[in-house]
Amino acid sequence: MTDSATTHAHDDNVAHHFDDAAQQFETGKFGIWTFLLTEVLFFSGLFVVYSTLRNNNPEVFAYAARFLDTKLGFLNTCVLLLSSFTMALGVRNAMLGQKKALSMNLLITLLCAAGFMGIKYQEYSHKYHEGLLWSGSEHSVFQVNLDKVLPEVKEHSSAWEDAQKLTPEFRTEVGLFFAIYFCLTGLHGIHVLIGMIMIIWLMMRNARGDFGPNNFNAVDFGALYWHLVDLIWIFLFPLLYLIA
Repeated sequence: MTDSATTHAHDDNVAHHFDDAAQQFETGKFGIWTFLLTEVLFFSGLFVVYSTLRNNNPEVFAYAARFLDTKLGFLNTCVLLLSSFTMALGVRNAMLGQKKALSMNLLITLLCAAGFMGIKYQEYSHKYHEGLLWSGSEHSVFQVNLDKVLPEVKEHSSAWEDAQKLTPEFRTEVGLFFAIYFCLTGLHGIHVLIGMIMIIWLMMRNARGDFGPNNFNAVDFGALYWHLVDLIWIFLFPLLYLIA
């Protein structure tokens, strides 16, 4: 009985359906990579739609991209790159059992994520007040029928004067650009928010001492997800903001 109990004894950090920590780690790694692959396929489909529309309407996309704030987009890129760096450091901290350092790097990552969302909120608010939206929105200056544009939008929009000179077809296509812009950046923003919830969860677990040399899987897998969020933005920034 003693030999049998010893044989089947498990580390507290290893789930009972795994033989050992190494098997649990490899299984979890395979699972997170499979999940990330589905995310890549999801965004790849959206990128294909974007590329097709851009190739069909290059002058429209070049015109519409002028209304995006490249400086804010670049700032958000720097913020996410910093957050990926601190997240990678966090994995190292977890592997070495450095509880305080892990808490600090997770906090910095969380603050960077919050900063990213704050900057994106500023961009969204500006576009809303300026009427830089998809054609179907009543707040858009790129509607087919300009008589439907709200007076307050006309008053505050710097694009209103240009919009009046455009043909209805061109305005509709510009509105399509902004529809794609909000779709891509909005979905990315949702992933950032999910990442923030994940980081808070990791911080709570770290506070109670869950992580160490024998148990850092959650931090490692969370970092992979966060790096993907960063990578997606690395593609979005030039595609949307740096259109020549």
